[in-house]
Amino acid sequence: MSLAETPADLNDRATTGLQDTVWSRLRFEAATAAASEPMLASFLNAAILRHDSFATALAHRIAAKMADPQLDVLQMHDVVANALNKQPALADRAAADMLAVDERDPACQSLLQPFLYFKGFHALMSYRIAHWLWREGRETLAFHLQSRCSERFGVDIHPAARIGSGVMIDHATAVTIGETAVVGDDVSLLHEVTLGGTGTEHGDRHPKIARGVLIGAGAKVLGNITVGEEARIAAGSVVLNPVPARCTVAGVPAKPIGGPCAEPSRTMDQTLAGGG
Repeated sequence: MSLAETPADLNDRATTGLQDTVWSRLRFEAATAAASEPMLASFLNAAILRHDSFATALAHRIAAKMADPQLDVLQMHDVVANALNKQPALADRAAADMLAVDERDPACQSLLQPFLYFKGFHALMSYRIAHWLWREGRETLAFHLQSRCSERFGVDIHPAARIGSGVMIDHATAVTIGETAVVGDDVSLLHEVTLGGTGTEHGDRHPKIARGVLIGAGAKVLGNITVGEEARIAAGSVVLNPVPARCTVAGVPAKPIGGPCAEPSRTMDQTLAGGG
């Protein structure tokens, strides 16, 4: 599969196994949390336990987070539920994203945290709904969700961007992803990452991030350049040139400083050669 064809545009049929796995864990963790913290029992019941599937719970949660004076929670729920119904694979991607957070974030103690609280997950799921609307030709509503996501979570993802599954946006504040950007499967991005352009030109002008890439906090990747599979971009770097696969780059402007790091987006290994 080329970088121009990500799972965000293909494989629209869902595979329920992944959702079932996540849903089973989520319900168990919610019931356990409700028993241990009775003050949150009503909230956990409304958010998770009263629903009959992962997709219906997901629609409820994203609607609750994204509702605003223009689209109240019932209207927003209709938008999200319609997207999940028309493209069931969206819930698969959400499940894969939650498992990515659970695997890669040492602060994550259960699936409850990304589902209920982590704005990186909420922003990514809100983008996925906006992207579906964009593909359906409903650009005005897609832009409304983009704006609301920026206001609500401090994350600005253009609805036309293409993002694969199993993606983690850790902490998420100030992440910006441009219109023609492509992000492959199993990528990890930290806060203040920008996938941007280099000027006022139109057309294909944003980065293409391949599978398994790790992009550190505050890194800026600019222009229509490719970052190869399982590459690492160090925190604070400014990347203006293509990055080979399984290469580590750092600096302003970024330059290669080291060799392969196995599955960097999964290990979240941000140590550099000669560093501690």
